[in-house]
Amino acid sequence: MADKFPMTPAGNSWMKRQLKKLKEVDRPNNSKAIEIARGHGDLSENADYSAAKEEQAMIEAKIREYEAKLALAEVIDPTSLSGDTVRFGATVTIEDPDSGEQQRYTIVGEHEASIKKGKISIGAPVARALIGKSVGDTVVVTTPKGKREYEVSSVEWLEVGGPDDDAEA
Repeated sequence: MADKFPMTPAGNSWMKRQLKKLKEVDRPNNSKAIEIARGHGDLSENADYSAAKEEQAMIEAKIREYEAKLALAEVIDPTSLSGDTVRFGATVTIEDPDSGEQQRYTIVGEHEASIKKGKISIGAPVARALIGKSVGDTVVVTTPKGKREYEVSSVEWLEVGGPDDDAEA
């Protein structure tokens, strides 16, 4: 059995909307584009046809990916959780003990991650280092700039917004 795909309620809702759009808008539009391109004659030298077929393959792959992830989704509502141990859905504030610089991250499913919004994937190195830690614990994270040490200063359980709806799925 494949692993579960953890996601927040907002991330689950977003993925369902994306799947619906792929099936009800993108797939029919692509079918029309293929039909129009077929009408242009010789398919072996028809760039419109090739592009439409390539787009069709991408749409179908994305549909299969989303259907599989939704089938294995483990929807976790952070607002129903508590405690000071970092797990999926936690909003964690970490502090660099040397500089006093603080960073705040919410640990979400891979498709929900947005560094601009402070949401990091459960599989990201920072998230992996934080999982299982508690307030006051120190973690060492390997970053592109080398190893950095942080202290967990707070763990909160907040409602998480979904990925940007206007972002490409």
